Amino acid sequence: MLASVTIRDIVLIDKVEVSFETGLCALTGETGAGKSILLDALGLALGMRANASLVRMSDNGDNGDNGSPRASVAASFDLAADDAVFTLLADHDIAVPEPDEPLILRRNLDKDGRGRAFINDQPVSVALLRQVGESLVEIEGQFASHGLMDQSTHRNSLDGFANLKDAAHKVSILYREWRDAEIALTEAIAALEQNRTDEEYLRHALSELEELNPLAGEETELAETRALLMNGERLVTAMASAAKSLSTGDGVEDRLAAAQRALTHEVEAAAGRLDAVMDALAIANDAVADAEALLHRVMIDAEPDPAKLEFCEERLFAIRAMARKHNIAVEDLPTLRSNLEEKLAQIDDAGGLLQKLQAERDQAYESYKSNAHALSDKRAKAATKLDKAVAVELPPLKLEKATFTTRVDTVDEKDWGPSGINRIHFEVSTNPGAPSGPLGRIASGGELARFLLALKVVLHRSNAIPTLIFDEVDSGIGGAVAAAVGDRLAKLAETVQVLAITHSPQVASCATRHLQIAKTETKGVVTTNVSQLSDDDRQEEIARMLAGTHITDEARAAAASLMSREGK
Repeated sequence: MLASVTIRDIVLIDKVEVSFETGLCALTGETGAGKSILLDALGLALGMRANASLVRMSDNGDNGDNGSPRASVAASFDLAADDAVFTLLADHDIAVPEPDEPLILRRNLDKDGRGRAFINDQPVSVALLRQVGESLVEIEGQFASHGLMDQSTHRNSLDGFANLKDAAHKVSILYREWRDAEIALTEAIAALEQNRTDEEYLRHALSELEELNPLAGEETELAETRALLMNGERLVTAMASAAKSLSTGDGVEDRLAAAQRALTHEVEAAAGRLDAVMDALAIANDAVADAEALLHRVMIDAEPDPAKLEFCEERLFAIRAMARKHNIAVEDLPTLRSNLEEKLAQIDDAGGLLQKLQAERDQAYESYKSNAHALSDKRAKAATKLDKAVAVELPPLKLEKATFTTRVDTVDEKDWGPSGINRIHFEVSTNPGAPSGPLGRIASGGELARFLLALKVVLHRSNAIPTLIFDEVDSGIGGAVAAAVGDRLAKLAETVQVLAITHSPQVASCATRHLQIAKTETKGVVTTNVSQLSDDDRQEEIARMLAGTHITDEARAAAASLMSREGK
């Protein structure tokens, strides 16, 4: 839930910190006191559109050098450890707060309209801030741009009401599998057509590679052999000299053997001191023998051989020329050969491959289609139940002549998508015989707010958003209708946190917490402040809402009666 909001330098607000609790919180104040400013400020923290005009002006009416350079709003939320928003944050590498620590959304706005967004003091995009904000707070009212006023939310609202989200998720997965299978088939057909166009070239290129038969690592081996043969005469001379040095006179091996013989009879007398010496002499003797053998082998390999050098050079130049022809590295020639063989195999077995991909596509299509139609049928049944549930809520809100309809239309196949085959939206008709239409176009401001309230009361169990804000839900109503609105807001607040910006004393009297928004003037400077009202202050504020500027004893008595009425 929303725990607190801290606002600095927003329009008439210098600095305000407001705390909230569970239940129904009423926000009241005289017209022009700044209730809309408070909502605009909260909207900033939730990622809504920013406007430089929100930055508080200076005393002389500008927000230039003498005005506030920056406005800021921070909204703090207390959430359950398993709240879905934490998964969203983890997906974007945003640190999740420790248990019992709040999640804080913050937005700064400069006087030139530029700003920065933060989640738990980590910089984020405004788009992510808005996505997180919309998952935590929903604003309903005649001027709201999201929530139930956004038709794109109606499908999810219906699915949540009917517990169809798992079925909808399955349809989404099946749609992706169908589209992926369709893409795979399309790409295979395109690749096959291109391969057939290039078939003659492919076969010729493969024939050349098969004839050349380049092997992995062959270039390195040929280059080393070529270098050895090109320097063979000089290398053989040097190696012969080295071999002579090892064998001239007594020879190194003979001298080492003589040293070993001289010490053999004294090993026992040395009490182990000569063991390491004898081992070293043995190793040296073996190493000399190995060196002589290697020298002899390399001398044979390096022996000048014009025919072998010519073959080596021709082979090396041939595979390098082949690599240049195909514009690849020499070591990639074996891979190129495999790729060409695979393309030609696809051409030779085109019928079988396409038949397999077509079968996979058709199976995916039928699976999606059957599940989407089943989901559509369930949605249609759920729509009837939703309409009946909303109809029960309308008479107490003085909308007994109005009708609410959930339209579940089946779209053409070209418009099928991951959410299924339906276009879903809510429509209303305010009078018998009048045509129905979208919520915002048919209902007046007061009617619209009551329709939204009726919907929210019905949908509240499927609503995952922990905080609801109703902006002037009582617009254009009073008396018993306003009392019914207050009762339903209180009912809704039993399961979610509800904030109601209201002009109705009947609605305000139903709240468990009451905040007053008021303007004050100090030394000619006007500011907006928010204060929590005690029971006595609540009674005075509700009396003001009943009587206007001049508060009478009768108004105070009426306010007390409202606050103590049954059900409170």
